[in-house]
Amino acid sequence: MNPAWSVIFLTTLLGAGQGLFLALYAIDVGAANGLLALPGPTFYVGGATLALALLVTGLFSSFFHLGRPERAWRSAAKWRTSWLAREVIVLPAFMGAVFAYGAAHQLQAGDRICLWVGAAGTVLCIALFVCTAMIYACLKFLQEWHTTLTPLNYFLLGSASGFTLASVLAALVAPHAVNQLAIAALVLGALAYLGRLAALRRNARLRPMSSLATAIGVKHPHIEQKAQGFMGGSFNTREFFHGRTRETVRAVRWALLVLVFPVPAVMLGVSGENAFLLGAAFALQYVGLLAERWYFFAEANHPQNLYYQAIS
Repeated sequence: MNPAWSVIFLTTLLGAGQGLFLALYAIDVGAANGLLALPGPTFYVGGATLALALLVTGLFSSFFHLGRPERAWRSAAKWRTSWLAREVIVLPAFMGAVFAYGAAHQLQAGDRICLWVGAAGTVLCIALFVCTAMIYACLKFLQEWHTTLTPLNYFLLGSASGFTLASVLAALVAPHAVNQLAIAALVLGALAYLGRLAALRRNARLRPMSSLATAIGVKHPHIEQKAQGFMGGSFNTREFFHGRTRETVRAVRWALLVLVFPVPAVMLGVSGENAFLLGAAFALQYVGLLAERWYFFAEANHPQNLYYQAIS
């Protein structure tokens, strides 16, 4: 498939915002149970504001992929059968929950109210992870996406980046929570890395379910395509294939393998409470997530490419 940068930014920014919210609520629950000192309202209000900014930026980026942005609201109409429609409904609901969570802490509404609002936001957060991932995982004809590893990796990668970002915020306003957040980010990052490696290994072993014979409906033991029937490109060749060289694809794969976890893990391990190093760890990890998401889309081999594989 041809990766659209608007969708790449949408999914990675949403994931980071969702992970950041989960980190805030995890600290809230831990503090309520006496496992760590309660951070001040600045930590929660600042975190909720940052999470909301990531969600809004991700939503804004998605409009660049729409042919008729003014009709975007209609995408929610098919919520009974469309995961995209469900995402369109759940996303603003989750954004409202994040705003309410930050407002509850700002107004010091009390631990019980904050925890209940956070619990509702957590349910919506997980639902959003599922909706976003299932847009791709539900497509049976794209074998690379049609696996339970897709929603698992969306959740783990987004959570890992969010917890890393939360450690940056903690280093600035709640230093006593940095170690817990950094350890959680390392654990989630390791799990996300293992999940992504499992997906890469699985996809490398896939065999096409279609062939040239099924693509054109001709039953013959030997079929060789010489041309498409026209000399230039078309919508099919542009939209369903990335058009990059094997060397470029290989380089992006190495970028995700190095930047998604190994390099950020080392920086998290040596940073202590240094906000600059923690911020650098998040920045590098986010670059790795951009590479991961680009590769996720580019790796999917649309069956129509069996037919549109030769320009001339």
